[in-house]
Amino acid sequence: MLLATSRFGQVEVEVDDLIWFPDGLLGLAECRQWVLLADAQNDALGWLQSTTRPEMALAVVSPRRFVPDYQLRLARSELAPLGLDDVRAAQVLVIVGKNEQGITLNLKAPLVINLSERQGRQVIHSGDQPLQYPLYGDTVKLRKTA
Repeated sequence: MLLATSRFGQVEVEVDDLIWFPDGLLGLAECRQWVLLADAQNDALGWLQSTTRPEMALAVVSPRRFVPDYQLRLARSELAPLGLDDVRAAQVLVIVGKNEQGITLNLKAPLVINLSERQGRQVIHSGDQPLQYPLYGDTVKLRKTA
């Protein structure tokens, strides 16, 4: 199927590539069908492109790539609609944003996707995670060893 997008132009996608978010996303409840596209220039970055709104593409990344100790614990009731028993079997992504200070990651409301079932949902992290985790390009977290 040919998908028209404002950011990427015409994109050829297979029906099997579509991901269904039955509840939509926060602030985008009407957008329920998405496709995950790889970024051509940055292998850490993906794009969640709406199939119904050509102008709606969200930059997404794996949170553990930038926050190695990030953990998501969910109740079984949160996983059941996705057909998952364990969150470790899911693809977890977070939405990339931008504020006055720079690039941020939304660690509070990650996307949990069952890739084999092509089902996803956005969940609210029960822990103390920030909505705008600052991502500083060259900053490496150091710890004192001596």
